[in-house]
Amino acid sequence: METLNEDKPELPEQLDSSSASAVGTSRECQDRHPEETNLSHEVNRILAACREPQDLDLLIRLATSTGGLINDETRKVAWPFLLGYRSEESELISSARSWRDLPTHKDEEQVELDVNRSFIYYPKNESKTQLDRRKYELSSVITEVLRKHPMLSYFQGFHDIVQVFLLVLGVDQAPKAVAHLSLLRIRDFMLPSLSASLAHLNLLPTILHAVDRKLCLHLSQTQPFFALAATLTLYAHDIQEYGDIARLFDFLIAQPAVVSIYFFAVIILSRRDELFDIPAEEPEMLHSVLSKLPKPLNLEALIYTTTTLFEEHPPESLPSGAWAKISSYSVLKTTRESVTNQTLKDGEDLFEHQALQLRREEMRKQAMATIWKYRRPASRIGLAFSVGILSIWLSRKAGLESVPIFILRKVLEVFKHFR
Repeated sequence: METLNEDKPELPEQLDSSSASAVGTSRECQDRHPEETNLSHEVNRILAACREPQDLDLLIRLATSTGGLINDETRKVAWPFLLGYRSEESELISSARSWRDLPTHKDEEQVELDVNRSFIYYPKNESKTQLDRRKYELSSVITEVLRKHPMLSYFQGFHDIVQVFLLVLGVDQAPKAVAHLSLLRIRDFMLPSLSASLAHLNLLPTILHAVDRKLCLHLSQTQPFFALAATLTLYAHDIQEYGDIARLFDFLIAQPAVVSIYFFAVIILSRRDELFDIPAEEPEMLHSVLSKLPKPLNLEALIYTTTTLFEEHPPESLPSGAWAKISSYSVLKTTRESVTNQTLKDGEDLFEHQALQLRREEMRKQAMATIWKYRRPASRIGLAFSVGILSIWLSRKAGLESVPIFILRKVLEVFKHFR
């Protein structure tokens, strides 16, 4: 049996900007020092990097380095570029109809409920009239995206993400950015079920195991659901300072989607001593503590440590074949490279493929559950065995994505006929 590492893992001690590097980039690229550099020069560097496609790597480094993209004016140009389009591009109009004339989306009632709870922490010192106007604009942005892409399922907390985009980009530019984000970067969260979202969380224990086995064992009785609210909303639900969440978005938008999970892993690692003070036999207490982000967050230190952890333990190297279990249609894999070559149509196609895959997987689980339920008497064992072999063949040999759903339904019907 392999001996667990009883000592605290060696994480980077130097968390200042002098040694940080962007995810997937060379450590030779030193971070900027905004306090020592003329900010207008830094802004010009960011804007210049947005002008040419070949400068994407530079823009990613700038978005990751200390201070991020500096201010909202540069974000208005840089965020669209990082999301796969340019802010000056005109949107193709496929229909003369306004989005307001499109069919109502099934989730619009929930949208209104959540919008009424928005703008709690920022912007500050605004009148009720101003806040009401912002809520109206927020509702319009979310509804426009949902009506134009009706396959998307709204989730509670989506409004937390969108309100940041609204404040940064404005009501005219936010819908396009949110559409790209929804279909290309957080698509898994907007599928008909939470199954794909939970697959993200299942990577957390394997990341912890890779870097700190003792802590991973300590948390082994606590399911990683504590990270759902934070990761589902890109931390916008938990971070209360506008400047902090905008800066964190600089980083997350510039990186593969899986980096958000690594970021949460780093938060857990930073609380190591606190977590060991809580007995492993009290998973409810551990869950309660881990479900709330520590305050204040040292964002720059966390971002730097996240990039280092990601470089040293990339997802392909995680134990237990965790990465291989992730769907090839998941944003965890489709954002491993830049999304700049992906279109909204690509996102919709990937959405449909993954949704179909999830439905087939659900049908397979139902078939196996039915086999177990009706496994007696002995005269039916042969049928159970046959259906079991068929289920394995469907999932392994043929692949679920190649088997029509009606066949799986037929399997269930035939088996129940013999119960």
